[in-house]
Amino acid sequence: MFDGPTADALHGLSLAPSIAVVGLGGAGSEAVDDLVNLGLPGARSLAVNTDARHLSHVRAEERILLGQRELGGRGSGGDRAAVLRAAEDSREEILRRLSRFELVFLLAGLGGGTGSALLPFLVKELRKTEALPVPVVFLPFRVELEANPGRRQNVEETIAELEGLGGLLLVLANEKLRRFESLPVHRVFGVRNAYLHALIANLVDIVDHPSQLNVDLASVKSHLRQSGLSTLIIGEEHISEPARLVQRALSDSLLDFELPYRPSALVHLEGGTNLTLRVLDEVLHTVREHLGEPARLTFGARIRPEPCEVVRLTAVLGGLKPRTVHEAVARLPPSAPLAAR
Repeated sequence: MFDGPTADALHGLSLAPSIAVVGLGGAGSEAVDDLVNLGLPGARSLAVNTDARHLSHVRAEERILLGQRELGGRGSGGDRAAVLRAAEDSREEILRRLSRFELVFLLAGLGGGTGSALLPFLVKELRKTEALPVPVVFLPFRVELEANPGRRQNVEETIAELEGLGGLLLVLANEKLRRFESLPVHRVFGVRNAYLHALIANLVDIVDHPSQLNVDLASVKSHLRQSGLSTLIIGEEHISEPARLVQRALSDSLLDFELPYRPSALVHLEGGTNLTLRVLDEVLHTVREHLGEPARLTFGARIRPEPCEVVRLTAVLGGLKPRTVHEAVARLPPSAPLAAR
């Protein structure tokens, strides 16, 4: 007679997905530092770099120095080929460290050498394992791309390679930070990293905790396999304005992306015991209206055990149009110089 799994076995099977947040190169590692300061319960922080001095100052729980023999710990100097050789030499160690996680966020600034080279390399390698890699890139300011053709080419090539790989890709455009240009520079990048923290925390939360209408990690992976290039949006709004919730999530994003007609959508809502079916219906109606009747719509919802005046939306939008950095930047207004990070 089969009595089913024991309570201990069920507890083991229901453990939360293991999460890693990995900074690649200088900009990626600094962003991970900010995320660690903001708090990511249950996530492991790592930093990978070719610059030993910079790596020694980051607060990630694990650090990996690449290219010690060829580069001597002095950084890549923008040499992508050298970074890739170093990554190949350390392939086994990197994969041993990262493939044990189920969800791996890979953060990198584009235009330099280390992050730009490592990001596509690790996405491809992790796709061969059970881990789900989520590349997160920081797109340089327009003035940086205009003033440095080599940097622009580097960014173009990296974005094109990542778009060609499909899956979930989060492109944070530094140019969109100009709406906060009256703030000190360090606070502006703090805003960007706080937004990234919210993106990561929301995605981790929906796969980490079961819902009444459940969306788990397997659901996310299945959606991504069928949706091609995808992005992630989030939004919060008062329960009395569900239509505005969708508009805010789409319009307030610091992400750079272009939706096609009728994209796929995986939508998750979270609210309190006062969340009604009318609110759910209005959110879904607004999603369909804004996205032109999605080609495929997956919906989940979680009800907290107490009333809540705020409703939170997290959505994975798929079938994005690949485009070049030139096309993305051409839409932006001319800008004054501002240092990138």
